[in-house]
Formats: sequence, C-alpha cells, structure tokens
Amino acid sequence: MDIETCLKKLSYVGVLDFATVDENGAPQVRNISAIHYEGTTLYFLTARGKSFARQLKSDGRIQILGYTKYKETIRLSGKVTEVPENEQIKWRDILYSEQPYLENVYPGETKNIDTMFMLKDYTIEYFCLSTRPITREYFAVGEAKVIKKGYWISENCIGCGICQSICPQRCIEEGIPYVIQENHCLQCGNCFENCPAEAVIRY
Repeated sequence: MDIETCLKKLSYVGVLDFATVDENGAPQVRNISAIHYEGTTLYFLTARGKSFARQLKSDGRIQILGYTKYKETIRLSGKVTEVPENEQIKWRDILYSEQPYLENVYPGETKNIDTMFMLKDYTIEYFCLSTRPITREYFAVGEAKVIKKGYWISENCIGCGICQSICPQRCIEEGIPYVIQENHCLQCGNCFENCPAEAVIRY
C-alpha cells in the first residue's frame, strides 16, 4: 500500500465521513462527497454559515474516514486551512464541474455562500481486515508526522510465550524479548492485559 493508492481508494468510495470537534469538545461527524483530489491535497467545500465551517475555522482538526467493499478502513488525520481568498472561486468551480449535483444544492449566485478548505499535511492509517493476519500501515503527507499507536514488548520480557499464544492474529514473534509485528497488530491489548511480567508497553 502507498499514499497514492489510499487516496485513489477514497475517491472510489466517494462519500466519506468527516469528523470535527465542536465548541464544547464534542465530536461531530457528517458525510461529504464534494471532494477534489489534487495530488496529495484534498479540497472540499461547505457553506460559511454551517457549524462544520465554524468548527474548521476555529479548530481545524479533522479526521476523514472511508471504508471499502474489501474491508479496508482508510483514515486521514490532520488540520485543514481555508483556501486563500484569491483561489476560492478557482477551486470551487473545479469542484462544481466534477460534482454537477452541487448546482442543484446551490444554484446560480447562491453558491457564493460556499467556502473552500484544503488538507495538505496529514497522516494516513490504512487498516485491512480481509487479510490474515490483518494489515495496518501508516503514512505521513506533507509536514505531518506519524504518531505511533499500539504496543511493544520491553526488555522485561521473560520469554514465557503467553502473549504469542493469546494473540488473535498470531503476529508476535518468539524471542527475548518477544516482538510484535506492528503492521499486523489489531491493537486489541490482549497481550498487554495478560503479560505476567508487565513487559508489554502501550505507545
């Protein structure tokens, strides 16, 4: 898997879940299909009066999620910025040309209420449940940096093998210490909860 393939898969999915945080710190999710892919940058729009636009302007943090028919979850996490004023119409018109249904939503001059946002720096988490063991990969786009998640096994490991025996994906290799294959880890925490030496550490 790679960045370009992840984005191509998202474009095939079409309608994606966009999650933000509101002024009370509560999560807010909505479906968005008005998306334009330009290289690794995503452009999308919403009306300036919507809560979605206010949340993007005040906080900017976003997660975008798509799920394919092949049991693949692709999640983008980053911070959006509003497209510069002198480029707003350019990108809006490109999006409208690709998504003709938008003319039914905001016909004629009413589309001037739209504002364009872009996501340039973000991480991608690719997670596929249709392989055995499962597949998990992380990518960084632009200035973003991947923050590790999951578990690893420290030097406190006593080599008992309990973690390996209870791993649902059998992705722990024998050794001193035992080693978790992070690209195949469910991050379920089974090894963490059952290690007698407390050698399994959460990132």
